[in-house]
Amino acid sequence: MIDRKLGSATLFNDRYGMHRLYYHESNDAVYFAAEAKAILAVRPELRSADARGLGEFVACGSVLEDRTLFKDIHSLPPGSRWSFQKSAPTKKEVYFDPAEWENQAPLEPEKYFRELRDVFARNLPRYFEGNQPVAMSLTAGLDTRMIMAWLKLAPGTLPCYTFGGMFRECRDVTLARQVAQSCGQTHQVIQVGKEFLSRFLHYAERAVYLTDGSVDVGRAFDLYLNERVRKIAPVRMTGNYGGEVLRSVRAFKPVIPLPGLFNSELLSQIERTEETYRDLLRGHPVSFAAFKQGPWYHHGVLSLEQTQLSMRSPYLDNDFVRTVFRSPESELTSNAVSLRLIAEGNRALLRIPTDRGLAGNHTPFLRAVSRALLEFQFKAEYAYDLGMPQWVARTDHFLSAFHLERLFLGRHKIAHFRIWYRDVLRGYVQDVLLDPRSLSRPYIERKGLEAVVRSHLSGHRNYTGEIHQLLTLELLHVYSWTQIEMHMLNRVSKRSGTVL
Repeated sequence: MIDRKLGSATLFNDRYGMHRLYYHESNDAVYFAAEAKAILAVRPELRSADARGLGEFVACGSVLEDRTLFKDIHSLPPGSRWSFQKSAPTKKEVYFDPAEWENQAPLEPEKYFRELRDVFARNLPRYFEGNQPVAMSLTAGLDTRMIMAWLKLAPGTLPCYTFGGMFRECRDVTLARQVAQSCGQTHQVIQVGKEFLSRFLHYAERAVYLTDGSVDVGRAFDLYLNERVRKIAPVRMTGNYGGEVLRSVRAFKPVIPLPGLFNSELLSQIERTEETYRDLLRGHPVSFAAFKQGPWYHHGVLSLEQTQLSMRSPYLDNDFVRTVFRSPESELTSNAVSLRLIAEGNRALLRIPTDRGLAGNHTPFLRAVSRALLEFQFKAEYAYDLGMPQWVARTDHFLSAFHLERLFLGRHKIAHFRIWYRDVLRGYVQDVLLDPRSLSRPYIERKGLEAVVRSHLSGHRNYTGEIHQLLTLELLHVYSWTQIEMHMLNRVSKRSGTVL
């Protein structure tokens, strides 16, 4: 905000820092932009990786504490107000301190529920206002169902959709359709399948470029899906952040990478991340969800989605989050409040089970059996895809003619990169990661990288997570030093002779 009469400017962001502003301070100026690439364009000497940020990205899938992947480029802390005036030093202030909400007195369980219910019901309609059409991104979980329970719209006025996979109709699709029908709304499925895979290199490289490397290539399908969502409505309503804020769900934690893949310098930064993460958890759990996990981990997917449409969620509403800070400790890890909110808003929706077997019409015994079965299916799908143990990978390779993946995949998840990388995307993985330039990156151990790629593509090992990271780091490295558009053209012309 610029005041020409006073010769002043004020730079500010939202109190959560979800809508990121990047900045760089030099001796003579402060540069800021909504995308890091804008600063890199005018200060090309900054095109190098920040060692600590890179270590955090490898360990956690995100960069922590307002650092970024780029040396000397930072993100503005949540709730900032920076003032600039001629011949005066920069005045850095915050207009909001989380302690303001953290220091509220907790409420008794019943009073907390009533206040949360009233705030949610009162503010929810505002998120459907405006001149642009809104559509509901509906899942089988609790958070979108809470919205549907309290949203009192006429039948047929809110189009709903759910993302689906290529193997079978997943639980999200089956149950979300029932929720939409119960509320008298239309429902459709948007599928991740062969079309996405045929253009994976476009979506993977574009995702890294659009988000300044804030997401890895494993989220490329989000770009594909939201392109299609835009044709339904330009505003997408979601239940994002509900589990994190209401039930203290942690979306990430540091993971030490495979030995022999990265050099000792990067490994030291990765190990440092574990200590940083432990320090972050010492505060209030709602502060971690709203002011740390949100702007650091969830920002990447949000920024990718927002390249296609407007995103809305009532779970970062200021009144709502302020009220959750008054939750009794016993309620912060429980589903009870969410289930009760659904019941009081629309009891019919409580008769439809969630994807993990909560609620439903069954007796307590049958509900427990159903939950146990669904939990087994959920874990079995994870173990057969991203989390497949190495000894199982060897067995699966031996039995590959039977296509056992058809028994497990697609019940809960819509993306199946273990087999995608191994089969339909193997050429892309080889072209990128076994390129001499990729093998010579300073943070990579060449033999380790070659072993990961060849073992996964042969089917003898499962290195899906590692390939996500390695592809992203390679694209990030190219992006940091050159224009990624030229890199994309080179890759495509090499593979197919076509131009994007």
